[in-house]
Amino acid sequence: MNTNSSNSLLSVPCGALRISELTPDPKNENNIMLLSVVIPTYKERDNIENVVNILSGLLDQTIPGNYELIVVDDDSPDRTWEVAENLISDYPQLRVMRRQEERGLSSAVIRGWQAARGSILGVIDGDLQHPPEVLTQLWQKIEQGADLAVASRHVEGGGVSSWSVIRRFLSRGAQVLGLVILPEVVGRVSDPMSGYFMVRRKAIANTTLNPIGYKILLEVIGRGQIREIGEAGYIFRERTEGESKVTWKQYVDYIQHLIRLRLSTGRIGKISQKVNFPVGRFLRFGAVGLSGVFVDLTIFHLMRTVINLGLTRSTILSAEIAILNNFLWNDLWTFGDISRKQRGKRQCFKRFLKFNIVCLAGIIIQTLVVNFLFNNLGMNQYIAKLIAIAVATIWNFWVNLKLSWRVTEVK
Repeated sequence: MNTNSSNSLLSVPCGALRISELTPDPKNENNIMLLSVVIPTYKERDNIENVVNILSGLLDQTIPGNYELIVVDDDSPDRTWEVAENLISDYPQLRVMRRQEERGLSSAVIRGWQAARGSILGVIDGDLQHPPEVLTQLWQKIEQGADLAVASRHVEGGGVSSWSVIRRFLSRGAQVLGLVILPEVVGRVSDPMSGYFMVRRKAIANTTLNPIGYKILLEVIGRGQIREIGEAGYIFRERTEGESKVTWKQYVDYIQHLIRLRLSTGRIGKISQKVNFPVGRFLRFGAVGLSGVFVDLTIFHLMRTVINLGLTRSTILSAEIAILNNFLWNDLWTFGDISRKQRGKRQCFKRFLKFNIVCLAGIIIQTLVVNFLFNNLGMNQYIAKLIAIAVATIWNFWVNLKLSWRVTEVK
């Protein structure tokens, strides 16, 4: 466990993003409660006191003393965590976590849930764009038997306050794209982009979550054991304090998240689990490798026809540029979940060197296989080449997985 500098702050969980089941402690009657609501924050010092005050007032009336609010702050430069920490004496149900090593809303929510003591887990933004009063409606849905209660902009009583036409188009476009890529997940709720919901702990306990970006609800529905879902309408408000975190990167992350869930939870994911082989990751690796072939041939053609470079030098340079192309895409996409845990230029350069060495070994293996099949077994040279490429691809993938992109714990 990583620890914070202040004794009143929660320790930051580390390791896999997996939520454990609740175990009653006979020595501590307060180790289990009904509801834990996580408030992920970054630069929200102007909003956090108001949020905590309103939520505390609502929950004191609904389930007095049987809830907790957990502020998880990503080490905000405006010291949001410190403002929240100073509120603990006035709000005994408040707990605060300051994350100094990790970043990202989705992982912040899960880290908060890992430290939570509630049998029901919730999340709400810390900028008051999610109206706090809807929390009691979500709680009613849970009491009525729902495994997941979602605040939605697209049911009766829901909407947005003053979004531009472009933002409305992007939001609806993202939802339609989700229905195309992952219909069995996105189609279960009217507002899959919502970041305001409650879920039963047992529905996601002991499941490793692997979200990208902001849309953790997709991860909960896709990987959790969610049977019944309830929805409550809410009006998405414009922020009055602080700054918006919405950028184009969030939409890119959303698409990556959809594809990852499609590969890991669909038929490919089931096959992967049965044979204990990361099929989805392997397919991404193969797709990147195919892009490298086009890069290699294009650069080779330019060097030979435009620059008039010699055959050997053109071959070497085009191959190296293709390797660089493959490394960048693999680092970002195929093994992105691992590389994000090994940040820094030094770590990236080490991965690149290892990737180069492995790929060089793959070329040698391919050469040996094609020669053996053609010269020793008399196989057709093109069939021999295809088999050799397949063998080298499996080699490159497996060794890079175990060597270049090792799953390591980062303090």
